[in-house]
Order: sequence, then structure tokens, then C-alpha cells
Amino acid sequence: MAMTEAVSAPAAKAPARWQDFVQLLKPRVMSLVVFTGLTGLVCAGRWVNPILAGVAILCIAVGAGASASLNMWYDADIDAKMRRTRSRPVPSGRVQGADALALGVVLSMFSVMLMGMALNWLAAGLLAFTIFFYAVVYTIWLKRWTAQNIVIGGLAGALPPVIGWAAASGSVPLNAWLLCAIIFMWTPPHFWALSLYTSEDYKKAGVPMMPLVAGAASTRKQILIYSLLFAPLCLVPALTGLGGPYYLAVAALGGLVFVLLAVRLFRSHAGEVGKQRKDDGLYDVRAGAKDARNLFAFSILYLTLLFATLLVEHLMRIKPLELS
Repeated sequence: MAMTEAVSAPAAKAPARWQDFVQLLKPRVMSLVVFTGLTGLVCAGRWVNPILAGVAILCIAVGAGASASLNMWYDADIDAKMRRTRSRPVPSGRVQGADALALGVVLSMFSVMLMGMALNWLAAGLLAFTIFFYAVVYTIWLKRWTAQNIVIGGLAGALPPVIGWAAASGSVPLNAWLLCAIIFMWTPPHFWALSLYTSEDYKKAGVPMMPLVAGAASTRKQILIYSLLFAPLCLVPALTGLGGPYYLAVAALGGLVFVLLAVRLFRSHAGEVGKQRKDDGLYDVRAGAKDARNLFAFSILYLTLLFATLLVEHLMRIKPLELS
């Protein structure tokens, strides 16, 4: 898709409201990014001036918002074709594409420079790479080219805890990358479960999501494989001194539920013709797609609980498990 096509969004019909520009930043996605970034910062175990810690989290949030704004600018053409995204500010005509692009570029520069000057340039470099990876590698290249778009592009969403860790300590040890790996492996089953009951939207937009390229049955199989790899990976922080007893309990129990839901999805008919979602809402699905919706919803809860438990354990200074 040529870049000239991506910027040919409808001209704004009326002056944009400030709420429209907030929506460009994808606040729901930003909240998860901020949460995982904060967890990485706290888990680093280094004292950071509260003001500087706040600046670091602000930079991560602004960087995430910048990536989202650039994504909405470039994807305006396909967003207009999908029920789930056609009401976004650019495809709906409430914000001009050029304004979304300008906002994304300005916020990108601001967040990276502030992170470098206030904290350290390692964190700033990782933040810059994350913005570039999401806006250019994923949005412009992978999303429209390969069914592995979510797998490879998931790195952008997995890096915030590494950025937070680097901001606090100026280094990125194995445990920081372990947090990254957990989010990276979580992404395919999470998004492919969603795509199983929204595949008609992606078909209209010409986005090669896995159910359209490999079929629903193959997608369900791949979700199960990733889930069987993801659940044991979530236990590893308890073995490296990152997670404590409460984390281990949450990871083990939640991982078991995650795998059971993936097995149920594998044995279902989710994503097959005639069993897609209804037209009246994202979470209102037909009976055949409920197993996909259940895994999608639980995946959000499980990831949130994992990182929340790590955050609480480190804030309360709960000792990690001793394996020796």
C-alpha cells in the first residue's frame, strides 16, 4: 500500500475537539504500556527520585501515544473499512491525517529527548526503537504484508518493561528481557483469538491476519501451541529471583486456566464460516466464537495479574523464592 494512499483520509468536517486528539493516543493501549513500564521500573530494584520516575513513566506513555497517532495516520484507509476502527478520529473525518502525523512526530521527539536528558540515553534509545518499530516496521510494513505481523510486531508492545528497567538502572539484565519475552509470547494467542471473531473486518480491509491466510483451524492450533509455550514461560521469573511465592501461585493457576481455554478454543469451531460475530458489538459473538472471546478476555486479565503481582511483591519487598 503506497504511503500516498494512507494519508488520503477524509478532510475534517468540523474543528477537532481535544477529546479526538486524546483518542489518537489510544488511551486503553497506553494504560497497559504504562503499567508494564512501571512494573519494569520498580522491579529493577534501584531507588529512583520520585519526580524522575514520574518523568520516565510520562515518557513511556507519551511515546506509546505517539506510536498510536502515527499508526492511526497511516492506517486511516483500512481503519475506515473495519467496523471496529471506522469511528476513529482520522477515518471518521474528525481529525485530518496531517494533524495526526504531526502529533505523532512531535510527541515522539519530545518523549525520546526528555527520557534521554532526564534519565539516561539507553532508555531513550530503547524508547526510540520501540516507536520506530511500531510505526514503521509493524504499521507500514508487516501489518499489510504477512500473517506473522502480530508475532514480529509484538516486540513493540513487549519492550515497555525493558524501557522502565533501563530508566531506573541504566542496564537491561536478563530479568528485564524475561518480562519482555512474557508479553511477546502472550501477544499471538491474545490477538489471534480476537481475529477469529473479527476476521470479516480484516478481510474487508485486506489485512492478512492468520485466520484469513492459514484458516481458522490452523489459527486455533497455533494459538494452542503458543499457549503451551507461554504458560511455562510465565513460571520462570519465580526461578530467577524476580518473582516470589504469590507470583508463582498466580502464574501457575492462571497459566493452567489459560491453557484450558486454549484447548477449548482448539476443539471449537471459532472463526469458521457462518460462526462469526454479530454486527452489534465487539464482544457480542455467536455461540461458535465464544471460546475465542473467552480466551481473548482472560488473556488480558492474566497478563494484568502477572505484572500486578510482581509490582506488589517488589513494592512490599516480599522475598523471592529460595531454590537452593
